[in-house]
Amino acid sequence: MAEGCNDGSSIPTVTPYEEALDALSSLITKRSRADKSNKGDRFDLLFDYLKILELEEAITEMKIIHVAGTKGKGSTCTFTESILRNCGFHTGLFTSPHLIDVRERFRLDGVDICEEKFLAYFWWCYDRLKEKATEDIPMPTYFRFLALLAFKIFAAEQVDVAILEVGLGGKFDPTNVVQKPIVCGISSLGYDHMEILGNTLSQIAGEKAGIYKDGIPAYTVPQPDEAMNVLVEKASKLNVPLKVAEPLDAKLLNGLKLSLEGEHQYLNAGLAIALSSTWLQRTGHHEFTYLKQDSPLPEQFIKGLTTASLQGRAQKVPDQYIDAESYGDLVFYLDGAHSPESMEMCARWFSLAIKEDSQKKAFNYPPQNNSGSTIELAQGNPNDRYGKSSMQILLFNCMSVRDPQLLLPCLMKTCASHGVYFKKALFVPNTSVYDKVGSHALPTDSEVDLSWQLTLQRVWENLIQSDKGGEAKYADAVCEEGKEDTKMSGSACENSAVFPSLPLAIKWIRESVLQNRSVRHQVLVTGSLHLVGDVLRLVKM
Repeated sequence: MAEGCNDGSSIPTVTPYEEALDALSSLITKRSRADKSNKGDRFDLLFDYLKILELEEAITEMKIIHVAGTKGKGSTCTFTESILRNCGFHTGLFTSPHLIDVRERFRLDGVDICEEKFLAYFWWCYDRLKEKATEDIPMPTYFRFLALLAFKIFAAEQVDVAILEVGLGGKFDPTNVVQKPIVCGISSLGYDHMEILGNTLSQIAGEKAGIYKDGIPAYTVPQPDEAMNVLVEKASKLNVPLKVAEPLDAKLLNGLKLSLEGEHQYLNAGLAIALSSTWLQRTGHHEFTYLKQDSPLPEQFIKGLTTASLQGRAQKVPDQYIDAESYGDLVFYLDGAHSPESMEMCARWFSLAIKEDSQKKAFNYPPQNNSGSTIELAQGNPNDRYGKSSMQILLFNCMSVRDPQLLLPCLMKTCASHGVYFKKALFVPNTSVYDKVGSHALPTDSEVDLSWQLTLQRVWENLIQSDKGGEAKYADAVCEEGKEDTKMSGSACENSAVFPSLPLAIKWIRESVLQNRSVRHQVLVTGSLHLVGDVLRLVKM
């Protein structure tokens, strides 16, 4: 958008929302969150910020559920919020990261905070902190500010319950200014953010257990012994009643399905049920409590678990660009897995999901027009619609602190064990950047350094060549485009390609669909929640 000037020139206009995002971007002190100095330096500053914002008393009065973990904490928080909302409570949910818009991090009654409220609370906090900023008490860094903003929003909106997802670790996370939550939860633990949290499961568990508070009940899920021993030990020292929440028995949903896909979600749902029940019990709402697996789930719990919504986790999105005539010919399977354990779960979900989708009956697809039913249309031309073969494509990126030698073999082997082999792996840089919030000022393709994507490509090609058992199957699936790939990619190999931008990769995929109308393209997008958000932004336009 541009605004005309008297001299005929034009200047770009910045909306009030973009102005706020620019101010928020100024708080990002490091280009990458993986900076090794992020070890809770000056954690005590957070209490100074709370004082400046006059939030100390408000936080003590909030009825908070606090959740840490390596995998599943976002899903657990989402299930918990949905359960309590369906029990009739006014809910506030703070999660991270956002995929498309920063307002996703702040949900009121299950909905992203509206732009008007976001701007009002944002500037209220930002202006006060800016006014009081000194050399000893500088402006808070990006995530610290977001956590403070969440507390302000939930206090001002007078939520009945605030569900807080830890951003990173636990002990030194900004959300850990909470001194007396109602209940704490720790989801599945694994190896992630090792450059900050430690190289062993026991070290990682110790950081996560930092959210324990003296005498406050806590729940976790079944964990590896190395992690569980630390959780138990830390709980004992703080007189924390720690219990293990069992995975939800699917039969308790009365024939319905969890709204978040994947077998692992039954683990997260079990933890959410325990957290919700304990919150209800400890706040005096005994009419809703559920603490025994052998008793029926309350109706509100079932509704909460079967309607909860969370983008970017085991999510299927048909491409909006492909018209109704080709419905299902291009589907993106999105999962922000970025640890070996979550990558295995992602690969298992993807493998089962594409098989399930391939077996769907004709009436599962929407009609092409109003002249006949779906079944009639399908019966009229079955080969075009249901005789198609499927092609799997991987669209991948991960942060440079992740180890692709752990992530990619796990993905490839798990998919192969289900008979799924990728015809092509595409490696792209993220569209979003770590030092900028919002999409109104992003780098051009010529500014992008592809060295990391080329490294990922080499790992992939080496894996294929070294996997003699799978080599023949991959060789059978080699693209025939050959040299044409190089027109848009930074590097094209037999089994993979590097693209300088995500839009170019999406364009290549769409053109492949149009050139191969007899083949369904199933694209797994994984390795980074930022990449998942970038893809969602593009394919939902």
